[in-house]
Amino acid sequence: MAVGRSWHSTDLTKQYLYAVTLLFAVNVLSAILFMVSVRSAKYDENYYMPDVHAYAAHGISRATIRAQRNAPGPTGFIWIASVGRLIGHDELPDARIATLLTWFLLVLVVLVGARYSEWPELWYGSLLAALIFPHSAISTALALTEGPGLLFALTGVLAWTESASRQGRLSAVSFASMVAGGLSIGLAITCRQYFLALLPAVGVLALLLLKDRRPSEGTFQWLGSIVVSLAVAVIPVLLLVFVWRGFTSPDMATGISYSNYHASVGLAWSRPVVMALFTAIYLVPYSFPALWRVSTKRRWPALLSAFLVGFVATYFRDTFLVLGLLHTLVQAASRIPAGGAVLFWLISSVAAYNAIAVCSLLWSKRSKLRTCVPVAFALLVVFFFIAEQLGVGGNIPVYDRYLFQLAPFLGIIGFWLFPRFTWPRILAIAALVAVSQATLWQHAVGHVAH
Repeated sequence: MAVGRSWHSTDLTKQYLYAVTLLFAVNVLSAILFMVSVRSAKYDENYYMPDVHAYAAHGISRATIRAQRNAPGPTGFIWIASVGRLIGHDELPDARIATLLTWFLLVLVVLVGARYSEWPELWYGSLLAALIFPHSAISTALALTEGPGLLFALTGVLAWTESASRQGRLSAVSFASMVAGGLSIGLAITCRQYFLALLPAVGVLALLLLKDRRPSEGTFQWLGSIVVSLAVAVIPVLLLVFVWRGFTSPDMATGISYSNYHASVGLAWSRPVVMALFTAIYLVPYSFPALWRVSTKRRWPALLSAFLVGFVATYFRDTFLVLGLLHTLVQAASRIPAGGAVLFWLISSVAAYNAIAVCSLLWSKRSKLRTCVPVAFALLVVFFFIAEQLGVGGNIPVYDRYLFQLAPFLGIIGFWLFPRFTWPRILAIAALVAVSQATLWQHAVGHVAH
């Protein structure tokens, strides 16, 4: 897999920096106003704060980790509890400040790390995609674990891919960066288990990179570094599985935490299909110019396929829509006779057509794709993220909030295909930011469905 710069422009880099700075400032200001004006627990804070309190009060031990109530890994709760304990003022506000500081670190790491990358705009694009996701404002203002998960995931992926893809002999700095990146990826998985998709993506990418390395570049030394970094990434995951005796907390696995939900490892045949549709839907805001790029020869077959996908998805919409933003939109449209069904058919059809268009464009650019490591890695993550759903047992439904973990990688794909800030794209970003902020502030006046 040859390594090289796919596209680059100083002016474009500045535009991405301005966009990231502006959108992050909006989220920070909104988060501060929310923290000042809303003092009670909202959204999932009611469920998460007991675990944050337990880690802050009793520390990190096998007992406290096994006693965790919630399904996400303990690292995010431990991170929030540790930072909150350092602040030492009031538990809920301190936990919220901890998540806000996490986002500051995330933005700082990506902005600094991208400066040493062959593809800075793509990493800025990944951050931009996370900042405009509908759940971005909530994860910035509330004590949730998405922020710590993204911090470890993007830090690890940025450090690992940039170091592993360097041509020539591996330096000590690159080796240390790969190992640190592997550790950060492992911690991301123990924050949010769905980041497990990062591990096979790293392994496959390493094989692709290995094919194009020459013996003169110290291939054996490079391969040894890959093995060490993967081993370091796996260690936190194995420790968690050993303590929990599974991949979710014991109370969550047995249904003690929530009377109506339990989590486990097992076969779930429909879950990858649901996640694939959700992925296609949330890919649209980052890649919708692809809708107009389908060739005439392929347009009608693509439209027919998309319409059929929409009909099938609408027929099974109760399986696809449980709680979340899409569920809320369809429920609102359902006040009109057949309005909910028509809206979901339209959303599903557009998402399917856009996905076909994106796949067609990626295939046409496959020679360039081989030279761009972040995009290749992002595609692998998307594939394994959907595939891993097959092993998610229990009865926890798929929430569209889970796609937040995939947002940076969808952004890399979308901004690689369409790097320019056109007016339609600017308007789409503004609309997403408005939805993100509205989703947060609705929680100021009452409980809102997830």
